[in-house]
Amino acid sequence: MVSATSGPRLRDVNRTAILALVGRHGPISRADIARRLGLSPPTVTAVTRSFIEAGVLHKVDDDASRGGRPGELLAVAGSAASAIGVKVAAGHVTGVHADLDGTVLDTFSAPVDALKANPFDALAELLTPRIPQGDQPTFLGVGVGIPGFVDTGTGLVQAQLLGWKRMPLADYLSQLVGVPVLVDNDVNTLAAYEHLYGLGRPYEDFLTVTLGRGVGAAVFSGGDLRRGGHGAAGELGHLPVDPENGLPCHCGRRGCLETYLSDEALMKQAGTKTPEELKKRADQGDKEAQQVYAEAGRRLGLAVAGLSVVLDPQAILVSGEGSRAWPHLAVGFEPAFTNGVFPGFADRISVHVDPWDDAKWALGAAALVLRTPFTFNADPQADAVRSRLAAFSLEAGA
Repeated sequence: MVSATSGPRLRDVNRTAILALVGRHGPISRADIARRLGLSPPTVTAVTRSFIEAGVLHKVDDDASRGGRPGELLAVAGSAASAIGVKVAAGHVTGVHADLDGTVLDTFSAPVDALKANPFDALAELLTPRIPQGDQPTFLGVGVGIPGFVDTGTGLVQAQLLGWKRMPLADYLSQLVGVPVLVDNDVNTLAAYEHLYGLGRPYEDFLTVTLGRGVGAAVFSGGDLRRGGHGAAGELGHLPVDPENGLPCHCGRRGCLETYLSDEALMKQAGTKTPEELKKRADQGDKEAQQVYAEAGRRLGLAVAGLSVVLDPQAILVSGEGSRAWPHLAVGFEPAFTNGVFPGFADRISVHVDPWDDAKWALGAAALVLRTPFTFNADPQADAVRSRLAAFSLEAGA
């Protein structure tokens, strides 16, 4: 958590810090806010009053009395803001419209040819009718999750699975739809969902690992996403395992982890046509299918253990289509992971499997926008999101 400081010049920092603390750890009392952020009680009272009057925060209960009048517990009001999130795949998009507490207001999906030279017009045509029109200051923007990464220096999108190279997606799409647009790797957006609403909520440091068509990871450290110096942090699937003799990878190299763990790789090893067929065989006791999963789990366990040695997470969250076969993967994962981390650390790192749901990835894209008022990340589109909420919330007394 970023500490706030008193003083009129840091008013916006204080407002963001308070909103971030309530959003992540509420319901919470004003006294706890002041204590955790090192702010004076009058400053906290003034800021929270403006948020309450604007409908951004609301009272949900009374704090336990410690001999005096019980303090109010404050939480973020879900209806204070909303956003749209979309997960883009090669042939279709899945989208949700959700409010600030993660309540899904609407869902949609549609086929979209992402491989077109200019897919942005099609995305804009899909999104524009769903963006609230008129006097809607509480609509914060659109989040987009893509199977690639966004260069943190240029903002350009690289997504090989979609055929996108150096696409100015956020800026161009924002101009087309008229609202802020945030774009990130789809595993990062899923991790944003987990941190704000899901299994990652209790943790400040965790890894999200996804299995399916590819293998991905996202890193939460110190309560925020870590994208790396170029925006490509978390490309676990392209960890080199056997660069000399391994199979070719779609990234252009050989022997990436993904060539052993993706759905396609597992189906090839087992001689099946679909992931569902492979899982069914393993469920029915087929030893060959079970061994394919066990070996894949072993490789994954070693890779995740290596990340854990370096990053020291509190938890590992496993998701994606491939996680549906986790009971079979766990046979190889658990011993490899336990033996690969520091002695005694395996019991201190929780491993959770979050059932796969495509709409959850879209909610993660919305969470990319909805969490922005709770963060300090510097980005023109993120600043535009915060400005929309600031325009709604009252400045008096802040």
